[in-house]
Amino acid sequence: MTTLGAVHRPQLPPERLRSVVLAAEESGLDSLWLWEDCFLESGIAAASAALAWTERLKVGVGLLPVPLRNVALTAMETATLERMFPGRVMIGVGHGVQDWMGQVGARVSSPLTLLREYTLALKALLAGERVTVSGRYVSLTGVALDWPLAAPVPIYVGGLGLKTLDLAGEVGDGTILDASADLERVRLIRSSREHPVVVYVETDSRDRAFVTDLVASVAEAGASSVVLQQSATSEDPEGFVRFVASLAGHHSMG
Repeated sequence: MTTLGAVHRPQLPPERLRSVVLAAEESGLDSLWLWEDCFLESGIAAASAALAWTERLKVGVGLLPVPLRNVALTAMETATLERMFPGRVMIGVGHGVQDWMGQVGARVSSPLTLLREYTLALKALLAGERVTVSGRYVSLTGVALDWPLAAPVPIYVGGLGLKTLDLAGEVGDGTILDASADLERVRLIRSSREHPVVVYVETDSRDRAFVTDLVASVAEAGASSVVLQQSATSEDPEGFVRFVASLAGHHSMG
């Protein structure tokens, strides 16, 4: 069964988030995804507000740029959200846009090495382990969460390059593909692993038949969740999330 979600793009000002979140909750949308794009909005801060305003909506952050964030802080924030809003938090991590990482002095020479070290450490911390590691980029000495989780939160790894996607299959609990990915890339991932695949699909259309066919083609390629996103210039995000919810309500995604 393929679920259907929507993106709230950070190009909209933060004060617009509440009305979009409430529209998603009231219309029955399964999930709303947020982005931590530099230098727009904090993904964790926005997710915390969205979860607090709702009772059932699942909220994903995809992606958190790992060069920008200490892994212990990300583990603390993720565990805090999951303990307050159990079962509704989804976290994705990735390289971040390299030019942006360079602007803040966080660009690394081996993004793949960092992402591997970071994801493994993050999962271990969320699993309640006491972690000591001295890697090329990640260094922890006897770090453990004082408020661990009863069950670990799945950590998605996002990317597009084949090496990053191979890493996602190796260390991630799921994979996130952005809207530039073609269906062959989705099929390739699903043929090599069994974990969830979230695929962003960009569309501004409100043509129900067109979008339903678009979602069906991505689902048939193997996506476990199709997440529709509007362009950065969209002026009706509330209407868009209601439209996406109506698609899920009237058409089987299985």
